[in-house]
Amino acid sequence: MSEDLGYGWQGDLLDLPAYLKRVGHDGDLAPTGDTLRALHRAHTTSIPFENLEIMLGRPVVLSLDTVQAKLVGRSRGGYCYEHNRLFAAVLERLGYEVTALAGRVTLGARKLLPATHALLHVRPPGQPRDEPAWLCDVGFGAGPLEPLRLLDGEEADQDGWGFRLQKGRTATAWTPSTVGWELHQRGKDGWVQRHTFTMNEQFRIDFEVGNFFVWANPHSPFSTRPFTQKFKVDAHLVLDGTTLTTNRPNASTETRTLTPEQLPETLADEFGIVLEGEDVTRLIDFERNRADQDG
Repeated sequence: MSEDLGYGWQGDLLDLPAYLKRVGHDGDLAPTGDTLRALHRAHTTSIPFENLEIMLGRPVVLSLDTVQAKLVGRSRGGYCYEHNRLFAAVLERLGYEVTALAGRVTLGARKLLPATHALLHVRPPGQPRDEPAWLCDVGFGAGPLEPLRLLDGEEADQDGWGFRLQKGRTATAWTPSTVGWELHQRGKDGWVQRHTFTMNEQFRIDFEVGNFFVWANPHSPFSTRPFTQKFKVDAHLVLDGTTLTTNRPNASTETRTLTPEQLPETLADEFGIVLEGEDVTRLIDFERNRADQDG
């Protein structure tokens, strides 16, 4: 057996039939643009976004067997590093050219933030280099439903949800210059910059570094409270602590506040996230303690 040098996404180790069953895809698997769009949509609407391992007192592990066991074998989800670790292996297994990228989540903020969002740059095999590649973003939790073509200024309307890619800040200290990109999403107040990224290749070990910051650093936005999302064609569900929000493509919003005791049932019914054994009481206790500290 040859030594694993850390390149690639270990698609040969993937349980592809189990993954396809999990996301409900029974269509063509030829590595084409149509297949990529179908798989992206199936993944995004089937596997939820969540950070609950942190609240349950466990690290987030990115080995493919661990990610498969959690996101495919159980009724659980994950955040961007877990989703894209899995999706990259799927696409590699099918024959796509997969290159990981790192993004900086901004959500309209102007302050520079760490590059802790995972993205995938994808090409079908044999695609001419003068044709645009696809940006896959299955791990953000709020779409897009389908990959976006890397074309400056192109807008995509996907079942009423709006997305736009455009070129952004350019580093000119060297030649050729490094062109930055921005992903914008349409909301109730218009277009908002969601994250920025550059064409700088990332590897599995880079995912490990960013992942450690996200789950272990006290300054990470995901290390302090439960945060889950479920993106569907007609609704985007967000559970932030004990606040449940439903956003719709027409920009309407509904919000309600839950008790800590309601969290496990809500996660199961609304997000498809089923906690097992002592994890139920661990999550309830975590939220009770957090409420006491905030109060």
